[in-house]
Amino acid sequence: MALVVQNRIRGRPAHTPGPTFLSYTPNGRRLVTAGSNNAIRVYDTGSDGEPANVDDCQESNTAVVASNDFFITGSEDGTVCQYSLRTHSLEKILVRSTLPVRDIALSPNGRWAAVASDELVVKIVNTSDMHQVFYIRDQPKPTKHLSFHPSGDELAVSCSNGIIYIYSLTHGEDPVLIKKIDGVIRSLETDEEASSKVEWHPDGTAFAAATATRDIQVVSRGNWEKEREFSDGHTGHITDLAWSPNGALFISAAADRKILLWDSKTQTALAKYDYANVMAVAWHPTNNIVSFTNTDGEVFINPDFVPSEHAALLQKPLQSALSLQGPLAETSANAQRPLINGSKGSTRQERPRRGTPDSLDDLLGPDGVDENDDFVSDDDGAGYIEDVNENGKRTNAHLPDEDGYVSKRWAPQSYWEPKLHESFQPGSTPWRGDRRYLCLNLTGAIWTIDQETHHTVTVEFYDREAHRDFHFTDPYLYDKACLNEHGSLFSCPSTTESPAILFYRPHETWTTRADWRTELPDGENVTAMSLSESFIVVTTSLNYVRVFTLFGTPFRVYRQKSSPTVSCASWRDYVLTMGNGPASGSGSATLTYTIENIKHDEILQNNDIVALPEGVRVKSVFFSENGDPCIYDSTGVLLVLLHWRSPGQARWVPLLDTKRLDRLLSGRKDESYWPVAVAQDRFHCIILKGGDKHPYFPRPLLSEFDFDIPLSRPKVDDREDTNVSLPESRRHEEKFVKNSLLLTLMEDLVGATNATHAQRTELARMEVEVDKVLLQLLATECREGEERGMKALEIVGLMRDRSGNMLEAAGKVAARYGRTVLEEKIREAAERKLLGMEE
Repeated sequence: MALVVQNRIRGRPAHTPGPTFLSYTPNGRRLVTAGSNNAIRVYDTGSDGEPANVDDCQESNTAVVASNDFFITGSEDGTVCQYSLRTHSLEKILVRSTLPVRDIALSPNGRWAAVASDELVVKIVNTSDMHQVFYIRDQPKPTKHLSFHPSGDELAVSCSNGIIYIYSLTHGEDPVLIKKIDGVIRSLETDEEASSKVEWHPDGTAFAAATATRDIQVVSRGNWEKEREFSDGHTGHITDLAWSPNGALFISAAADRKILLWDSKTQTALAKYDYANVMAVAWHPTNNIVSFTNTDGEVFINPDFVPSEHAALLQKPLQSALSLQGPLAETSANAQRPLINGSKGSTRQERPRRGTPDSLDDLLGPDGVDENDDFVSDDDGAGYIEDVNENGKRTNAHLPDEDGYVSKRWAPQSYWEPKLHESFQPGSTPWRGDRRYLCLNLTGAIWTIDQETHHTVTVEFYDREAHRDFHFTDPYLYDKACLNEHGSLFSCPSTTESPAILFYRPHETWTTRADWRTELPDGENVTAMSLSESFIVVTTSLNYVRVFTLFGTPFRVYRQKSSPTVSCASWRDYVLTMGNGPASGSGSATLTYTIENIKHDEILQNNDIVALPEGVRVKSVFFSENGDPCIYDSTGVLLVLLHWRSPGQARWVPLLDTKRLDRLLSGRKDESYWPVAVAQDRFHCIILKGGDKHPYFPRPLLSEFDFDIPLSRPKVDDREDTNVSLPESRRHEEKFVKNSLLLTLMEDLVGATNATHAQRTELARMEVEVDKVLLQLLATECREGEERGMKALEIVGLMRDRSGNMLEAAGKVAARYGRTVLEEKIREAAERKLLGMEE
């Protein structure tokens, strides 16, 4: 199957043209690049700003590695330098070589740096004490690449003679050669762009390396045998390769202008990226980000590198390299010998059969076996007799377990798990660099800054006349927050030393101290929380819903039916909770919601399904200004819940499809929208450009869009960035549907609450607006001709006016355009309505 070429991103000029290299720090906060010039760039992850520069460095750099506190570079003049990431300055010259440095590897704990050069000696230097140096001299030719085992106890040396040398490293003793591996990598000169690097799998049980046939061979660490192969992917020599942090994915770059994304389990290519002259690639340690460099001195930082349809593979825990079956699993030395019945062996513990309740031994009783019958006694253990169970029956000890199967009798066991919706906190963003938003809404914003040992939290308001901004030092490391006109709510996760904590701070108080803090039970963490003018609602990792009053009094606690919990939102006395429900036919868990009135202890909607297409996720959930539940999904559609106060009558109705906005229809703009609120009959959001998924700093301005219910395919003018004018009737139809929806929402509100005079007046005005749109639509149909008479009469029947004024106006519209038959029928309809004869 042909692979789809993924969208290209623009490279960032980092260095002068020439070989360029990069390395992430283990915590993923920084990316360090080095190239041909004498400047080193340090990029903050998640920041689009200019990188920090480390000037006056060595030129013609050939390698760079980074720890959380420092990074090390090597250059063609043989100098290996160590720089501080805090001060961006040179700390020391770690070691020197008489010939150009070709590669540097840093041990996982950052204590040792292995240096390869065009000399025949590999040096392993202590990064804290440069006088501690070990030497490796077994290679007959210079070394091209070095790679530490994830444990740090072994070092793989790729020699330019095409042999891989594996050394055991015991701290305090000289390295010991334990294995030579020939026939995997090819002979390469040390200055060639092609790679012969050993890339260890994250679990350390295997490694991958490029072969002479432009394939990638995986070799087992246990027996040093070839296991499987990533083949038929590249037509040019491979320049770099890397496992994903969990080992589920693999990427390779080659001189054929391709970067390939592979599935580690099936060794199949999942995606292709078209980039020329790629020299080095690197996965971000935790995020879906891959960065790479080329020989033009550019660095590419590609967020959301793994396509959305495969992103779930990155969320898996660490995958075992040995459990991934490959094409060589049943050949040569890897074949498993069959047992006597043709089944393969297994290392699983054998499980005895269960006896049947109506077996012969049960029917005959204990006398069915003569305990004194010892004609054959297996006293020497030679196997003269077979094992028997407590019932005197032959056991299944001679049979293999279920995992080794060839005959039909033994079937494999497979364990299926549904795909779950992950929990999220509405209004929050993930870390980018050292900052993240904890809450963003129409009241203001809360963000936190990581200061290594603590966080600093800032709370800002849009209305600074009503509230004052404040900030504080956060030793608890709060990771969730809510903000409204009455107060701010925070929570932090539990640690091995302390439980999860809730902290509420009111904005105004008439007492000395009104803020409060409470601890959750041990082993319980907050998955989502919401704040209204009446209650605080918290969903937890143990599927509890905990309700507190605004001043800390526990009000209610219960276990949510649908689990694991996903999110929650609240408005006044109402709370909406979301959770994972039963599995759907596609294998994904359905997303369900429950709405209840906390104060009256009344459930309005009980475990109803959130209407989502296959593969679509909810990005945010919130109540509108008028108290209607809204969701915004991953396809950019805003939906509102209609009739949610009537049990069993609720339905999700689209208010806006952001992909249909006029500004996007031409296809020239690449932007998405981050939901904030629904207020004043508009969608308030933040515009994200350039492929961003979340807002960043400085705090962006809010944008607002009118509702536009998707009714039909919009017409686009390719020459301009706007819609072609829709037919007048189509515009009136869309306006009628939108106004009718807003009117229904207002009717529900007025009917279920103690409505104010202003709300009742607004309801009457909205009814008139709906009828006015119908009058305009009627006029449009009358202008089209007599043949539209039946539709025109149908439109008259949709009018809500009970006084008869609108029907009278409709008759005048028909008379104005000379539709006498229609005018007569409208008059008849008006008479029936006034006489109460309408059904």
